[in-house]
Amino acid sequence: MDLTSRDLSLLAVFAALYAALVYVFAPISFYALQFRIAGVLRPAIAKKWTLAVGYALGVVIGNLFSPFVGVYELVFMPMMSLVAGILGYAVAKKFNQNYFVAGAVIATIIPLSVSWMLYQLFTVPILATFPYTFLSEQLICVLGAGVFRAIEARFVWW
Repeated sequence: MDLTSRDLSLLAVFAALYAALVYVFAPISFYALQFRIAGVLRPAIAKKWTLAVGYALGVVIGNLFSPFVGVYELVFMPMMSLVAGILGYAVAKKFNQNYFVAGAVIATIIPLSVSWMLYQLFTVPILATFPYTFLSEQLICVLGAGVFRAIEARFVWW
């Protein structure tokens, strides 16, 4: 479990890229449907657990631009992102580090977390938001998994 300078570099680039994509696509990155284009990066966690840390850091930085910035956006969601990333990595590891598996796990935990958070903040019923956030998260992660599979066919990026 040694961290190399390459691991730290990947972690930093991952966090920065995630945050930048959240910022660029801010109009659709927040609110109830949470269609985060930045989520295409999450399946990459299948290859390196350290990217889960980069993901959580990217969520903190990206959420600084949220119209709802506060403890839920800056503490709860980054913690849930870290948990989702680590679980995504652990499950994907059992499936030959499969991008689609990592993405599916992460894209199940995050919509549950977002729906719970929206319930806490605005008393929006979880069943009203979960199906839509689940669908958008799964769609983004399938897209990301496909992109990373195509990249991996030509390059070892990790």
